[in-house]
Amino acid sequence: MLSTSRLLLPFCLAATWVVWGSTYLAIKYALLSFPPYVLSGTRYLFAGGLLLAWLKWRGTPWPTLRQLGNTSLIGLLMLTLGNGLTCVAELTLPSGATALIVAGTPLLTVGLSQLLGSRIRGLEWCGIGLGLAGMVVMHNDASLAGDPRGVALMGAACLAWAVASVLMPRLDLPAGPMSAAMQMLAGGLISLPVALIAGERFPVAPKLEAIAALAYLVVFGSIIAYSAFVWLLRHARPALATSSSYVNPLVALSLGWLFADEQVSLSLLLGMVIILAGVGLIGWATARK
Repeated sequence: MLSTSRLLLPFCLAATWVVWGSTYLAIKYALLSFPPYVLSGTRYLFAGGLLLAWLKWRGTPWPTLRQLGNTSLIGLLMLTLGNGLTCVAELTLPSGATALIVAGTPLLTVGLSQLLGSRIRGLEWCGIGLGLAGMVVMHNDASLAGDPRGVALMGAACLAWAVASVLMPRLDLPAGPMSAAMQMLAGGLISLPVALIAGERFPVAPKLEAIAALAYLVVFGSIIAYSAFVWLLRHARPALATSSSYVNPLVALSLGWLFADEQVSLSLLLGMVIILAGVGLIGWATARK
């Protein structure tokens, strides 16, 4: 079991660091045709349905009613609120700037964990502090100051994500990928009525790049990366499990600059260097355990 965990840890970290960093740009392209909650709901309904079908084909048992309730709560917090509000914010915020705000999630997660009795090591606090310092430096960029509504929406998304991250290891959830499948199904099923209430409708003729982006989000951003994140929350310390929030801006800013003509200022670059130093400290603290 320990050997399997050691093999899965770097794979899951790579999925949440690199693949998730690319999803911010994918969301930007998908929003060319799909409204925010239509996008979020469709993404997770497809991803959860496909993963569930594969698990049932392999003979994985159904979760209990208690586990279904718990996965629905996590799906509401993490996907309907966390990801749904992110999609709304990206209507006006650049994809890289959106990822920058998410970098504050680990501090919220670790702070909530501390309130619930988890002991945070000194090196982890130093890594989180460096990550926040890098985020402050990045926020000197004008792209964030010009859209306070988008920043506020992302703040709410980060809070929902942090609460779900803290609750997940403490709840009775299905084992393995079944947990991710049921969370995604719940998030999708809740998001689509939200889209209907908000007046959103499925596009009649979506653009080809929007369809490709949605497919990428379903397979890579959800089935692979979200399943990896759920595994990390169950098997890694909170600071390491949520460290993707510090690496994602590096990936998102780079891809936004290369493919979407988003500007990368000196403050953004300096902030990324500081953030990566913080990630290194968190990883070192985990390795010393």
